[in-house]
Amino acid sequence: MNIYEERTARVRREMEKSGISQLMVTDHLSIYYLTGIDVLPFERFWAYLVRIDGENLLFANILFALGDTGMPTVTFNDNDDVAKIVSPHIASGVLGVDKNMAARFLLPIIESCPNTRVVLGSNCVDNVRAIKDKTEQELMRRASQINDECMEKLADFIHEGVTEKECARYLNDCYAQYGCQGPSFDGIISFGANAADPHHSPDDTVLKDGDCIVIDIGCKKDYYCSDMTRTYFWKRADPEYVKIYDIVRRANETAEAMVKAGVPLMDIDITARDIISEAGYGEYFTHRLGHFIGMEDHEKGDVSAVNSQMAEAGMIFSIEPGVYLPGRFGVRIEDLVIVTEDGCEILNHVDKGLRILGV
Repeated sequence: MNIYEERTARVRREMEKSGISQLMVTDHLSIYYLTGIDVLPFERFWAYLVRIDGENLLFANILFALGDTGMPTVTFNDNDDVAKIVSPHIASGVLGVDKNMAARFLLPIIESCPNTRVVLGSNCVDNVRAIKDKTEQELMRRASQINDECMEKLADFIHEGVTEKECARYLNDCYAQYGCQGPSFDGIISFGANAADPHHSPDDTVLKDGDCIVIDIGCKKDYYCSDMTRTYFWKRADPEYVKIYDIVRRANETAEAMVKAGVPLMDIDITARDIISEAGYGEYFTHRLGHFIGMEDHEKGDVSAVNSQMAEAGMIFSIEPGVYLPGRFGVRIEDLVIVTEDGCEILNHVDKGLRILGV
């Protein structure tokens, strides 16, 4: 059994638990995950029908020019009615569909299959993707290693008079030099008061003395994403900002020390949040502690105060506490971790000690 067959077998086990006998997967990354076939379909229909009996089918427009996939494939062209092509292959009973399936395809298929009950079946794939196999873990390590190296290079590049946009361009060039597919998300590079916006987009703001510098970046290498945040200071650091930096770093490191299989994810969030709240900055920690990551920067699953799910070995997620003082300052420190049976492996190795650049 190859890796794709193993993953599909895990999905079928999830389907059995959910009472789903057939699952229509339309998310192109999930199809790649289950088949090794990479198609970016844009507006066209592209799907993988996973059946409990193992008689799986691909649905592909001839424009995709797949050649011999070695898999049963139903082909069609732009002039064909997708519902008429697909519906003869849908059995009566329960059909799961993923959250990405476009309504323009889903609704006609439902109308064409009156004896089939359609349910949301995303968890059947998402739950499997949440537990990274050894191949995926190694790819995530490599993507994070590249991100570490590019973070260090970017810190060395920052200079007097530089703008946020210039830093973003430098970073993308750095990723290209490592053969990355590109950034895993639009990088966040924020100077001074801009750092109080957790999702600030780089603009023409010029670095000035005393600014904090929040850098939240990630690359995609061989389909897998990295993500990391570090906060630096330019030439000097206000004592209040140093105090907040130390609080956030302690929240980050304490949360990471908790991570292991069997720990409720909500407890990890609450522990980090309590550290920040007890220091008087709880209202300024405005987001969850972490998100799952893999082929997408944000995958199903999070580390939040409302998620009672237990951590499982093989999960990979971020630990990223932050404090944001509107109009003044922000700090965030983020690592990715792989959950193990007795702890976690931290994927990022850029030092988290207070660092003042330009001196």
